[in-house]
Amino acid sequence: MKDNLIFIGMPAVGKSTVGVVVAKKLGMRFVDTDLLIQEQEKKLLREIIAEAGEDGFLKIENQVNAGVNVTNTVISPGGSVIYCEDAMKHYKEIGTVVYLKASYQTIKKRIRNPKKRGVVLREGQTLRDLYNERIPYFEKYADITVCEDGCRIEETIENVVDAVERLKRNT
Repeated sequence: MKDNLIFIGMPAVGKSTVGVVVAKKLGMRFVDTDLLIQEQEKKLLREIIAEAGEDGFLKIENQVNAGVNVTNTVISPGGSVIYCEDAMKHYKEIGTVVYLKASYQTIKKRIRNPKKRGVVLREGQTLRDLYNERIPYFEKYADITVCEDGCRIEETIENVVDAVERLKRNT
């Protein structure tokens, strides 16, 4: 198994929340790349998106994520990183990609209001449209998939740790 874990999935699956605890349990560091983007740009994500637009934001997101140079780290990028080819190629080279999977119903229940949550939807796009658009990307990049439907956060964390340990034993 490679040295880092990279969490991908829809907003509200718990990439950061689960990631922090998994990092603690496995003795790893934790990086949230949304915070790296905000630090680099000296602006909140929503301000960057408002000023640069979705394409401009993706360019910044691609550059920041493709430049992450860490070892023994759980990395939590934003949900849209899957659109960033350079970043995802880099992540596949430096780590194991863990897809935190949840059904649309679970995501909808957790998000409630996509705008307030900072979910970027194109004009006329629904949360369901975004979900359907992203699923093939998540499945394409995933080395490990952990379904969290019907799971409490503690169960999701245990399922991730178990999956990672199984992968370590088999490599």
